[in-house]
Parts: sequence; C-alpha cells; structure tokens
Amino acid sequence: MSAPRAGPAAVARLGLTYVALVALGAIFSAPVVWMFSSSLHGLAGVFAQPFRWLPAPPHWENYVRAVTILPVPRFLLNTVIITAPVMAATLVSSALVAYGFARFRFPGRDALFALCLATMMLPGQVTMIPLYRLFAWLGWVDTYLPLIVPSLFGSPFYIFLLRQFFLTIPRDSEEAALIDGASRLRIWWSIVLPQARPAVATVLIFTFIGTWNDFFGPLLYLNSPEKATLTLGLNLMKTQVLGSGVVEWNILMAASLLVLLPNVILFFAAQRHFLRGLTMGVGK
Repeated sequence: MSAPRAGPAAVARLGLTYVALVALGAIFSAPVVWMFSSSLHGLAGVFAQPFRWLPAPPHWENYVRAVTILPVPRFLLNTVIITAPVMAATLVSSALVAYGFARFRFPGRDALFALCLATMMLPGQVTMIPLYRLFAWLGWVDTYLPLIVPSLFGSPFYIFLLRQFFLTIPRDSEEAALIDGASRLRIWWSIVLPQARPAVATVLIFTFIGTWNDFFGPLLYLNSPEKATLTLGLNLMKTQVLGSGVVEWNILMAASLLVLLPNVILFFAAQRHFLRGLTMGVGK
C-alpha cells in the first residue's frame, strides 16, 4: 500500500521552510565567506568598492605569511596546553557534581543545586578583580595556572546540563552493579558516562570553543609574548606586523580562519551527539 501523498498546502509549507533555512544559512555564513574572500585578496582589494567576492588572482600565499609572520606554531602549542587540561578537568568535575545531584539524596541538596544555578547570574566582571588579586598573591600571574585551575571546580551550566541528562538514564543497570559490589565511582565511570555520550560531547564542544577562542583570560593573566595563545597572537599580528602602522587585513583574515577551523571541524565531527545532548533531558 503506497503512502498518501502530501497535499499542496503541505508541499508549500515545506518549500517555504527550506527557503527560510537557506536564507538564514546564507545570512549567518556571510561573514565567514567574506573573511575567506578577503583572505585571498591583496591589501588594496579588501577595501575595494565594489567588493569582489572572487579575487582574481587569489593570493594563497597569504596563508603562508599568516603562519610565518609570528611564531604561530608556538601560539598553537600554548593554546593546546591550556585547552586540553581545561576540557578534561571541566568534564570530570562537572560530571561528578552532576551525578551527585542526580542520584544522591542528602539534606540541603536542592538548596545547594539552586545556589549552584544562582552563580550563573553572577557577571564575570564582578569576580574579575578579586580573582586577579588572589592569583597575584599566589604568584600565578604570567602562568597558565589561572586559566586551568578554575576548571577543576566545574561549571554551573555544565553541571545543570549533565544532571538533567543523568536523570533520563534508567537506574536498573546501576542498581545491578551495586548488587555486584561496584563502587559509585566505578558506576559513574563505566555505566553512566558511556550512556551520556551526547551530553559529554556537548560539554567538550562548548568547553573547547570557549577556551580555544578565549581572549580576555590570556590577555589578563599572560604577560610574556612567548606564552601567548592564538587569540593573543591575532592581536599581536594586528598591532605589530607592520612598522608603518598599516594593518594587513588580508593576512589577519587568513590567520583568523585558521584559528576558526578547529572549531568547525570539531562541531561537524560531533554534530549528532551535540544536538542530541542539547535536546534530551529538557523535560526533567
């Protein structure tokens, strides 16, 4: 038996939906397309009127200059040194706290969870000066510690996200593991986290993007140029490349796209888990 055909009204709605999605996709992708086009122009072509979206000829050597003008490999290594431990520490600490809120019953649990959520309403500008004075007193300024150590204490948003997802996981396998003598920590690691892959992927993607693209934190705590991250390197490229004071925007656009590329690759690689992690558990 063949499936019923959609009526003209349904086909029209579907067509309008696709048109709207294509239009929104074009709007949101236009800045990236402009960056890519500008990165292939000569310096004069970036500001030419009218702007030529297809430069002739394309200057692919701009990408070579973007990674050779400044010690970009060193900036990349510095960024990885910060991003990798922050991702691991944020996931582990947030998942442990979230599991405690989702599975354990203890006096004041709901009040503590509400207090944890309330900290998300506290602007970062409020704690910026006290934290800087604390890290300066500890002698951590101009080191990577102020950028890494806070991740050991979890993130309220990720705690909330993981808790909501943990609440959707059935308890049967956990109770069976408890009967077999498994510890809560072993259950969390071997049973709960593997079932929470979408939420874990969401936390890792958000943490990677936030840390990889962070500019203010490194700007505040890192003073030595050899410890600069990629975002600080882009700022150095803007201000120190040419002694004449002219900013080579085409080179800067090429470098910016190279910095952006890992974010795009990671998102598309984990897109399925990421979208599922955002949508599951919202009803709890």
